[in-house]
Amino acid sequence: MGEVRAQRLLDRVQRETLRYFTDFAHPASGMARERSGTPDMMDTVTTGGTGFGIMAMIAGAERGFLPRGEAVERITRICRFLGNAPRHRGAYAHWMHGATGATVAFSPRDDGGDIVETAFLMMGLITARQWLQASEPRLARKIDALWRGVDWAGYCPTPHAMLWHWSEHHGFEMALQLRGWHEALIAFVLGAGSPTHPIDARAYQQGWKDSASFRNGHVYHRIRLPLGPAMGGPLFFAHYSFMGLDPRGLTEGGIDYWAQNRSHVRINLAHCRANPHGFAGYGPAWGLTSCDGPRGYEAFSPTHDKGVIAPTAALASMPYAPAAALAALRHFDGYRGGALWGSHGFRDAFSEQEDWIAQSHLAINQGPIVTMIENWRSGLLWRLFMSAPEVTAGLGRLGFSRGGTSLA
Repeated sequence: MGEVRAQRLLDRVQRETLRYFTDFAHPASGMARERSGTPDMMDTVTTGGTGFGIMAMIAGAERGFLPRGEAVERITRICRFLGNAPRHRGAYAHWMHGATGATVAFSPRDDGGDIVETAFLMMGLITARQWLQASEPRLARKIDALWRGVDWAGYCPTPHAMLWHWSEHHGFEMALQLRGWHEALIAFVLGAGSPTHPIDARAYQQGWKDSASFRNGHVYHRIRLPLGPAMGGPLFFAHYSFMGLDPRGLTEGGIDYWAQNRSHVRINLAHCRANPHGFAGYGPAWGLTSCDGPRGYEAFSPTHDKGVIAPTAALASMPYAPAAALAALRHFDGYRGGALWGSHGFRDAFSEQEDWIAQSHLAINQGPIVTMIENWRSGLLWRLFMSAPEVTAGLGRLGFSRGGTSLA
């Protein structure tokens, strides 16, 4: 792909995907809707997806795809809504009603705060605060107040464990501990860096890391995988926390997070190229992650491969495997004469094997496309988020180093 053509195509995919968070945002709150293509969910907005959308809007404003003033107005509206929405020990629910802010239960017992979704939201808001603090000090102070209001320690019933959910009705009844390797690293970094309600570092060292599912060390397709489940799991593990956290040179306890994410992506790519199940379309198309499938939403991965490719999986992996991600982008662009393009960027997923293309877009999949492409192109979101002193403090308290220098 020629350089000029590649840049134009990158511009197009970022600009079109950004529309999910502008044209399709909830009209009352500005929050990101959970998904398109499901009429009865048009008033359901998502906390984590909104954090991703805020980061996407910043990238869009810096690229000239969105007027800066419009981005500021949209972030202001979101912050006003969040200031009036229910909080559960300072955390927000996974889903809320986009007009009233009322908590929408994600499951029968998940009717309160979700500390991981809140972490994704705060990652976006802190990035926005760093972007706006010189030009929009009042909005930056509003963001700071929202961030300081999260009771991270309130999600640690004991010092050595952080739990995903808490509600006024069910307490910690769901008992889902953040443990092992998955998308939630950012919750520990922000929890440790909180100036108001910090967690104990033992929640990370003894809770998150001290698990049989944390370390891996096996070799797949001649690639060693330091952490996580067999063959890496869905690719969003390498995306969500790292939309803000810059993994380049980031180490802790002998773990190189750049090497971890790059290995994860390369194994996923190698699996799709090897195509052990013989699915149609694999090779030029690659990328397995959580997305819609012909029979509903599933967490696809090399160990749970049903022939469903999600464009976000390859495109959000641009920093880790740029040549392969660009080749996938070119393939997605021309697939069946442009059939993957929807009203807000690429559709969520497709299966050539089953002659199926999703009619949906999902906030949590559209956001990483814009932000991780931007991190590869300019490092913008990494630079902004990592400039926050609380991020440095949190990483330091957990024992991280960057570029060989301790952050403690």
